[in-house]
Amino acid sequence: MTKDVFDCMRESHSVRNFLQQDIPEPTLTRILEAGCWAPSAGNLQPWYFYVIKNQEIKRKVAEACFEQNQIENSPVSIVILADPARSNEKYGERGAQLYCLQDTAVAAENMILAAYGLGISTCWIGAFDEIKIQQAVEAPPRLRAVAILCLGYSNEVDRPAKERLRIGEVTKIIH
Repeated sequence: MTKDVFDCMRESHSVRNFLQQDIPEPTLTRILEAGCWAPSAGNLQPWYFYVIKNQEIKRKVAEACFEQNQIENSPVSIVILADPARSNEKYGERGAQLYCLQDTAVAAENMILAAYGLGISTCWIGAFDEIKIQQAVEAPPRLRAVAILCLGYSNEVDRPAKERLRIGEVTKIIH
């Protein structure tokens, strides 16, 4: 069963406590496919997804994320890396410094929405030591860690609706 994408945007939230229940491989595959379907500058798709199920590697990643234990507690964590060189080939420095990061972040958001639609909770982690993350997952030095997603079935009670700014507070229409 899947949810409407608007419901996913409105209802999804970061979860830090997960049930110790495996995510079925077909479900995980669909989440990864959603990341691959993300738009990217020049359709270069400058991302790599390192899927971590190994508890020792998750421990190393959690340590590199300043002891964010939800990494170790989640059944699956995905380190999402950008390849600046791939974007640089077509777009030069702006591609390497900006487009690859934007593209990779969009892939991460696609995965979050897909996961929530499939009943899987997530937590986006952006605070980490990039070098230690590269070492923990044995990524080549050219790749840059952008985000880490923890995935699993929530072990938290329902939260109240998210507070959001009103459209009028963040929008300027130019005629």
